[in-house]
Amino acid sequence: MPQFETRRIVKHSPGQMYALVADVERYPEFLPLCEALTIRTRRERDDKTLLVADMTVGYKAIRETFTTQVLLVPAEHVIDVKYIEGPFRYLDNRWRFEPAGEGGCSVHFFIDYEFKSRILGAVVGSMFDRAFRMFSEAFEKRADEIYAA
Repeated sequence: MPQFETRRIVKHSPGQMYALVADVERYPEFLPLCEALTIRTRRERDDKTLLVADMTVGYKAIRETFTTQVLLVPAEHVIDVKYIEGPFRYLDNRWRFEPAGEGGCSVHFFIDYEFKSRILGAVVGSMFDRAFRMFSEAFEKRADEIYAA
């Protein structure tokens, strides 16, 4: 039942950071281990967007694809990710972006997951743990590249 939570202060606005994380199709360009991401469906309603997406992650010879439901709530600068199918028993992920003075924001990242297979968990669990820990840093670096003044 690995779990990781972090809070980082970045120099970009909550809107900028939200837009960056909400642009899931670009993840393979910069996110560690993310090899592909495909949107299956996209529904917009009441100023919210609900995506169903397949993400393929890889490490050495291991490739796994999993499906999630991604709820984008721009008015609240919140992104909720719920697991649908794949190698996990469960996966719960939440991003929240709040103002942090001088035009910056506080990026809150939370993930809780467990692999279905103990063997898979033993083989790739520590690698996934390291990757999830690098996610916030990868998004901050990407924001610096995109929003550089």
